[in-house]
Amino acid sequence: MRVEFDGSVVEIDQLVIAGWTARDVAALDHHIEELKAIGVQPPSKVPLYYRVAASLLTQAVSIQVLGDDTSGEVEPVLMGASDRLWVTVGSNHTDRRIESYGIAISKQVCPKIIARSAWRFEDVEPHWDRLVLRSFVEEAGKKVLYQEGTLGRLRPPRELIAGWRNGDSKLPPHIAMFCGTMPAIGAIRPSPRFAMEIEDPVLARTLSHTYQVQPLPLIS
Repeated sequence: MRVEFDGSVVEIDQLVIAGWTARDVAALDHHIEELKAIGVQPPSKVPLYYRVAASLLTQAVSIQVLGDDTSGEVEPVLMGASDRLWVTVGSNHTDRRIESYGIAISKQVCPKIIARSAWRFEDVEPHWDRLVLRSFVEEAGKKVLYQEGTLGRLRPPRELIAGWRNGDSKLPPHIAMFCGTMPAIGAIRPSPRFAMEIEDPVLARTLSHTYQVQPLPLIS
């Protein structure tokens, strides 16, 4: 999968979704409970690393999904290039109905959307915990805050990479890793429009991306 960031091209052939990545045990338990409320079984261990097809990665502004039971969730995304590590913002769009009986399957059936701009990881690593992650949904024609929190609430990126790579904290080229999300404000729910952003208050800048969700009819 070929992705472009401000003129730079990164070829991705492996896509990893790191799940259950909250540092705070209470926050993690809250996320587990909110998923249990929609029928999702608790994880066997934390964090877990789900492999999904790299072809699901997209920078589109509109996606098509099957049925009305999908929703986005904002995440920081690491992208391994030949010369450096990039960070951008993405949405681990997921089918919640399928998630209730198979998390790995649910991750595989929806696109994984990322922004069209990125930052050099070395520029933000010193103040990573201060970066702010947000998402918004559309309800009754209005933009509503759906998720918000600092990255200090998630496990450090080097720790997540090392957990997947058996102790090696360097992400190789051609690999993208989604690094976890924040609990929803209110219930997990679908929306026809999903907006996401990551804010750097130290360097006074923001990465953002918005996409439309087009449900396709579920026919049996």
